[in-house]
Amino acid sequence: EVQLVESGGGLVQAGGSLRLSCTVSGFTNNEFAIGWFRQAPGKAREGVSCIDLSYDSTYDLESVKGRFTISRDDATNTVYLQMNDRKPEDTTLYSCAAKRTGGCIGYQDGMDYWGKGTLVSVSA
Repeated sequence: EVQLVESGGGLVQAGGSLRLSCTVSGFTNNEFAIGWFRQAPGKAREGVSCIDLSYDSTYDLESVKGRFTISRDDATNTVYLQMNDRKPEDTTLYSCAAKRTGGCIGYQDGMDYWGKGTLVSVSA
């Protein structure tokens, strides 16, 4: 069974940094893609970053380029989201998800497994 568990959320001041972790289990190969998503109350969920485990390629939402970085640690089966220069509008629930095939293409709408999320709050 594929499982994803997020951690690392919390309160950070605007301009500060935070690193989220997504620990994954139940994978049998590296053909998956892992994505980070966020959803503010009353808004649609949006994918902010994705990493293709097969080719180690990454994709970022235009609005977070230069501030967010997705990376992996295969030794611990963890995918990270480093978030720098946090803004109050980044306050929301962040979740990670896995996609079985196709890499990050279409990851915004095509994830197969989801974690429960971790809450990030940014104070002004």
